[in-house]
Amino acid sequence: MVLPDGVRPADIHIANGLITSVTSPNLQHPASDIQSPASNLHDLGDLVIMPGIVDTHVHVNEPGRTNWEGFETAGAAAAAGGVTTIVDMPLNSVPATTTVHALQQKRHAARQACVHVEFWGGVVPGNASQIEPLADAGVRGFKCFLSPSGVEEFVCVDEGDLRAALPAIAMRDLPLLVHAEWPASLRPIPVTADAREYRTWLDSRPDAAECDAIAMLVALCREYRARIHVVHVASAAALPLLGDARAEGLPVTAETCPHYLTFSAAEIPAGGTGFKCAPPIRDAATRDALWMALEDGTLDLVASDHSPCPPAMKEGGDFVKAWGGIASLELGLAAVWTGASVRRIGLDRVAQWLSSAPAALAGLRDAKGAVAPGLDADLVVWNPSAEWVVDQRRLHQRHKATPYHGRKLRGRVFETYVRGRLVYRDT
Repeated sequence: MVLPDGVRPADIHIANGLITSVTSPNLQHPASDIQSPASNLHDLGDLVIMPGIVDTHVHVNEPGRTNWEGFETAGAAAAAGGVTTIVDMPLNSVPATTTVHALQQKRHAARQACVHVEFWGGVVPGNASQIEPLADAGVRGFKCFLSPSGVEEFVCVDEGDLRAALPAIAMRDLPLLVHAEWPASLRPIPVTADAREYRTWLDSRPDAAECDAIAMLVALCREYRARIHVVHVASAAALPLLGDARAEGLPVTAETCPHYLTFSAAEIPAGGTGFKCAPPIRDAATRDALWMALEDGTLDLVASDHSPCPPAMKEGGDFVKAWGGIASLELGLAAVWTGASVRRIGLDRVAQWLSSAPAALAGLRDAKGAVAPGLDADLVVWNPSAEWVVDQRRLHQRHKATPYHGRKLRGRVFETYVRGRLVYRDT
């Protein structure tokens, strides 16, 4: 069991969807009682039981773009990956979650999911008056883009828009999640550039775009004392800015994603648009720096940024035209553990990055993110020693394509429970 006080053998007692107690192992049950319906015991032997993963960066896209991804398929993928709670991004659904009415439509659609679903509200130009109504309606915080989002329903904001929204967000003590790439620091792609070469995309999104955006966000955080969370950090150059903000005591947090911890630019082939995302995957040295930033606390958590699209939007090998997003909701635990185990990082840190820290970000610490009495019985049972090769045809997301296809990963989910209810079992 991965528990708040360490990793050790234990028994979990569950009633009415909640963990009622965690005790030392009971060795008195005869073998015939184990997994007996009458005794309601379930012995999981040497498998690992960890708090269910809380993925705070998921694009479900329903309603409006359900053909990209919907709550039924996203929920199934989440469960298969040990994810028991997803927090849905306010885009790319139609309408975007920038009003209470749109939130209500999202909630109705989310009833199809087999996992727990929460929601971020959106900040776009002109909707500052919607901040408090959305907070009253239960969003867990707000999300904005500093550079174009890729969809016309969710327009990026500038510093003035943030100044209009931050007082209400700070007053409610909710986080503002920011796609931090400063548009003035992005580079235009020359018309003569080879759109099939990954370098063309990488050069257009330099480290400076992340650094300039984060510097502005830190200044606003200092002024408004609002909780700022930088999503999908992909630049090593940005890490000192985050570290300095933390040392100053500012409420700035940050995440990275499994794909930045797994891949490097050198392995992305010409035409390999399955790897396209923003910010882009950078070099191997950056990947190592992101791992070190997780270990030293500069980065707080890992979230998937699951952003699928119809296959046609990734086909053709054109890095300029292809949709920028990676589908990996089902693969996050295995991808992170594969890298962590090589670096001799323990299960407790992985649970911190994937479960407890995301639960805290979303204000769910009283119910999710740990195996402890009084919390929801959200659990992932998995084998950290099992190695397997990703076959995208077997994934549960609506569209199967993923850059992880054919990659050997370590760590396989055996069972997933949401409030004590089995929602996935590996067959």
